[in-house]
Amino acid sequence: MPGLLRGVGRVAVAAGTATAVSNRVSRRQANRWADQQQQQQQYYEAPPPAPAPAPAPAQGGDTISQLKDLADLKSQGVLTEEEFEAQKARILGS
Repeated sequence: MPGLLRGVGRVAVAAGTATAVSNRVSRRQANRWADQQQQQQQYYEAPPPAPAPAPAPAQGGDTISQLKDLADLKSQGVLTEEEFEAQKARILGS
């Protein structure tokens, strides 16, 4: 009887060890495959779209405010008529 128990014990230990090793190998392979799949997805995914360019600042309001400031300077006598006309032409781009 002691020989039989020893044999059963050895088989149980061997089976337990084999199961543990098998589970560990399976887990490592699953992790490796998941990493590979994630890398492939990153490789094949399209890059994120570039951010839209910032809108150009509106020149209409700025031009008007510059002309108003220029008219105020002329009415205060800081600018002469010729200086006013020259600056107005520069602001309007003509």
